[in-house]
Amino acid sequence: MIGLYILGLLLAGGAYKFLRGVYFLRKARRLEAEVAVLQAQTAATNDRTAALKAEQKAREAAEVVALGFVAEEDLDTDNALPVPPGRTAALDAVRAGDWEAGAAYVEACGTDWEQRWQRVRALSEVAAEDDTWLLAWRAARPADATAALVNADTSIQVAWNVRGSQAGSRTTQEQFRIFHELLAKAQADAHEAQRMADPADPVPYMVEQPIGHGLGYSHEQYGELWAQITRRDPKVLTAHTTALQYWCAKWRGSHELALAFARESAASGKPGELLSLLPLAAYVEQELRESDLKPETFFKEPEVAAAVDAALVDLAAADPADWRAIRLRHMLAWFLFWQDRDAEAVEQFRHIDGYIGAMPWYYSPRSRYVFARNWAVREVTPGL
Repeated sequence: MIGLYILGLLLAGGAYKFLRGVYFLRKARRLEAEVAVLQAQTAATNDRTAALKAEQKAREAAEVVALGFVAEEDLDTDNALPVPPGRTAALDAVRAGDWEAGAAYVEACGTDWEQRWQRVRALSEVAAEDDTWLLAWRAARPADATAALVNADTSIQVAWNVRGSQAGSRTTQEQFRIFHELLAKAQADAHEAQRMADPADPVPYMVEQPIGHGLGYSHEQYGELWAQITRRDPKVLTAHTTALQYWCAKWRGSHELALAFARESAASGKPGELLSLLPLAAYVEQELRESDLKPETFFKEPEVAAAVDAALVDLAAADPADWRAIRLRHMLAWFLFWQDRDAEAVEQFRHIDGYIGAMPWYYSPRSRYVFARNWAVREVTPGL
């Protein structure tokens, strides 16, 4: 009897556990269903919120465009300003095989070294895709210093195209190997162009600057190259901005070295020579690299604000026809926006709008530019 009693208890206990398990299983399923409903409701709410934000953003963007600014999808991310018709004509001609048009285009700028560098670079970018016309030029005029210069810069463009624009961690060892081999050839081509050049021309030495970045010139070696440039012309803006890249932490220097170089460059310029661009570029590079720096506070620091004020004075003294001023305007628009000087920022945005292939936008062009421009425009426009 006792055995039957115990067996009954065991069976009853098993039934209880079974029923209890069924209860909790059903409860868990009900909870899962309730969670699924809540998740669906949350997703729907998030979708509605995102749609409302997108609608609001589109409405605000349309309001800014209605004031005469360029729509986001129409922004030119390749150029900092409209391409001169003469450049378009020259590049079309060389693509068609007319190397003489390219030669004449470069020579027409005379001893304007900044313009000479810009024109050489435009031709070399075309030659990096198809150099048939350049080979014909060199064959027809083997002693032509300009042809040698375009050839050297083309070699550099080809090397950097292989390297790509990704960070070193995203670049393969094979890419690096070919890149360095091509840069060694480019270095030989640059030295050839230097030997053939007018002794007053700094451009053959300027084209060697990115070779120094890629091959890792020592500070002493780069200093010697820099001396060759500045001995010929100490005020070529592109030479300074390219050298700043070498002294940045992402290449062969540090934030301290880059800023020291930038301040030295700015101090060497007279009002209107636009070298005040250099400290602003150094601050942008530092803010982008140091994750703990926030632009809303960093760009308001007294030394940065003083650099912006100096740049505004420099810009005011520049020749209104000096196309280089647009590079400084791009930088000023960004800094003035972060300093809550929205009316001054909008003034710069009106000058540069439509063409954003310049620092600081090219790190994230459309989103960065449109965010800053639209915010500043709305802040100074009543009713928006």
